[in-house]
Amino acid sequence: MSASPRVPYFRLANEAIKGLLATSKAVHESSIDPTLMELVFLRVSQINGCGYCMDMHGTALRKGGIEPRKLDTLPAWHESRFFDARERAALGWAEALTRLPDGAPADAAFDALAPHFDEKGISDLSVGVAVINAWNRLGAGLLPPLP
Repeated sequence: MSASPRVPYFRLANEAIKGLLATSKAVHESSIDPTLMELVFLRVSQINGCGYCMDMHGTALRKGGIEPRKLDTLPAWHESRFFDARERAALGWAEALTRLPDGAPADAAFDALAPHFDEKGISDLSVGVAVINAWNRLGAGLLPPLP
């Protein structure tokens, strides 16, 4: 692995990166609990194969004191007893928005959000998923080195 990304995209696409950073900041300040958002970010990054983002969000969750067994079973959250109903709804939605092989996510994934999130929360969560998917495409495609 190289000590630098394939191209210096932070410099070459500076204005777009500034916008993405501003959007990321807004997502972090949204109505979604930061730990839940980090779980979503890590799960989406796992799906997308972005090593840089997996390292960053896994490190943040460990520093935040997440139960190691919960973190270890995140790829199988639907089978793990360590995730509550709110987390399951958020992770299901995140996966549905990340994997769009046939268009819009199924109604069941959306409907599962209603008991746990209001419209603002659904909006904030959805923007968070969109943002981490954007970062994942940069990380998986342009290969920034791990810190």
